[in-house]
Amino acid sequence: MGSRVELFEKIRRDHEFDGLSTHALARRYGVHRRTVRQALGSAVPPERKRPVGRPAPALGPFREWIDEILIADQTAPRKQRHTAKRIADRLADEHGVVVAGSTMRDHVRKRRRELGLAAEAFCEQVHDPGVTAEVDWGEATVSLAGVLSVLGLFLMRSCFSGACFVMAFESQCQQAFFEGHVHALNWYGGVFTTIRYDNLKAAAKKTLKGRNRVENERFTALRSHYLYESWFTLVGIQGAHEKGGVEGEVGRFRRNHLVPIPEVGSLAEFNERLLACCVRDLDRVITGRSETVGARLSQEIEMLRPLPASAFPTWEQSTHRVNQKAMITVRRNHYSVPVRLVGTKVAARVGAREIDVLADGKRVATHPRLRGSQLRSARLDHYLELLKDKPGAFEHSLALRQEREQGRWPDCFDELWQQLRERVGASEAARQIVDVLMLCRDHAPEVVELAVRGALTAGAIDGRAVALLIDRKTRPPASAIELPDRLAQHDRPAPGLGEYDQLLGREAVGQ
Repeated sequence: MGSRVELFEKIRRDHEFDGLSTHALARRYGVHRRTVRQALGSAVPPERKRPVGRPAPALGPFREWIDEILIADQTAPRKQRHTAKRIADRLADEHGVVVAGSTMRDHVRKRRRELGLAAEAFCEQVHDPGVTAEVDWGEATVSLAGVLSVLGLFLMRSCFSGACFVMAFESQCQQAFFEGHVHALNWYGGVFTTIRYDNLKAAAKKTLKGRNRVENERFTALRSHYLYESWFTLVGIQGAHEKGGVEGEVGRFRRNHLVPIPEVGSLAEFNERLLACCVRDLDRVITGRSETVGARLSQEIEMLRPLPASAFPTWEQSTHRVNQKAMITVRRNHYSVPVRLVGTKVAARVGAREIDVLADGKRVATHPRLRGSQLRSARLDHYLELLKDKPGAFEHSLALRQEREQGRWPDCFDELWQQLRERVGASEAARQIVDVLMLCRDHAPEVVELAVRGALTAGAIDGRAVALLIDRKTRPPASAIELPDRLAQHDRPAPGLGEYDQLLGREAVGQ
């Protein structure tokens, strides 16, 4: 049988056109005469009566116990509070009283409302274009070069348009927080009037009463650079509701773009994919709106304040002394620098992904930022001068091992090294390999590798042969050589063989 509305229609038609009585209609459709009278009285069926709550005698002695649980839950973590089912299970386990699930749900719902613990109500907000944005961190699991990694997702969301910028970092450090702002504001093409935050340590050193914070000086510098206002939410779940747009965006973006788990070769590749997803989301329409996110963003861009002439320097600089192993310690990790700097002080610019080392204002080393504690990053090029004097330290050096692990040590180098060791001994072989590595300072590593393969093919097992092959390959043609000024000023015709031909002709006549 169809709906009650359709049943009422059939009853009304049969009564009007066939003249059937109430008893006849009840028999025809197998319903009570009361239903027939309802149908004849109105085409719209009456609402079903809600059952009156029963006394639930089994709960009688435990009502106060349940109230205590509900009140205590207010201080418990939000995701570890009692449900009606959990209360029913505890009642059965601890007191041997079995209560129907519907009975417990009705009682808990009623008591939460009576105790003032019901769900909080909110008032829908409207935002003007270019005024407010929200920032938050999320997390995502990604297969990065075949290894499952949990990455931090920086999100900035416009409250007016709903456009969201997402960028991934290996950690949620302060430098990543600042770099996320720089890239996000560049993506939007301008600066919002106000940006909302919660209790992010990168922004606030200390949380005071209400929305007051003791801000980090570097965060104050970021805000001063872009000249926007910061606005902090309340602590706890109340604060999450005050920037619910970006809170919900974390889950929505992850469900729509990061399921199944993405497989990428590098963090840069993953960020390119995230940026494409942000652009694709501009075509979606948020529930309750008639325009796309992109259409509203195009209106908003005109209202944003222009970006400053230069981007904010997201790195943090510190000074370090180079130890005897030609390393500096930055954030409990160790990074190599050229061996000539041992005992001196250098500056380190700590970024979200890289650490640059500067000596006398010039960059002398760059390392990927290590994640962890007491880890080491060593570059073989930094130790070449030392290894030339101490060739015995070459084979078991940390720098060489890391070159191998990171795929920057070609197999042909080992082949040349082994043949040199057999020919001239271990020490001289190590020195010649160091000479070959020094060639990489003036030539591309691919050129040096090609020259090593050429020397091996020709049977020229000598470091000098590698240098000679590189010289031949990179030497410019004679026509491309620029003469010194003192020679170029003498303009002379190109030499010819005409006079020599004339001389040959005279000799032939004399014979």
